[in-house]
Amino acid sequence: MHTLDCRGLTCPQPVIKTKELISGEHPRDFVVLVDNQASLENVSRFLTNNGYTVTSSQAGQAWQITAKGSGQALSEPEDVEINCPSEARAAKTLVLITTETLGRGDESLGTALMGNFLATLPELGPQLWRIVLLNGGVKLSVQAGKALDSLKALADKGVSILVCGTCLGHYGLLEQKQVGETTNMLDIVTSLALADKVIRP
Repeated sequence: MHTLDCRGLTCPQPVIKTKELISGEHPRDFVVLVDNQASLENVSRFLTNNGYTVTSSQAGQAWQITAKGSGQALSEPEDVEINCPSEARAAKTLVLITTETLGRGDESLGTALMGNFLATLPELGPQLWRIVLLNGGVKLSVQAGKALDSLKALADKGVSILVCGTCLGHYGLLEQKQVGETTNMLDIVTSLALADKVIRP
């Protein structure tokens, strides 16, 4: 069974290397080795989204991700969708949040404003497609309060929420995330490219 050793690589390299392997060799079964939990979650999600059955096990400081599948070429439904005529699909609005407060000045005011901002996002209607949390913004997926409640409500309505795994790891919050999917920079850059509009509060 082919083994792809991604130990020592940081986000988004393990996902990129996995994508290159699948695109180039179309393996049915293979193993990916990673040495951090963010890469474990990102690679596992990527493989699952592309039709592989995924299991993982930990050995010391590393994880072994075993993928079993059809070995078919990567499916990229979002790329297909973005090439459709604009009148055939709803516009996609992405909200990029990089801090846990909104604006500069009083921190408690900024916290309240961010809660209000997230609570108001449903007013965008069906065009609200995805929320990306980066840097300090990932703390919103952890801390109890109006912001977290609003994010959970948006997720329940089908809004995609991506939370930077590298950022969660930096702040020691990987195990505390309560909403959204742990993601990597490749997913974030792709999301920004696919969005019709990006809002950065």
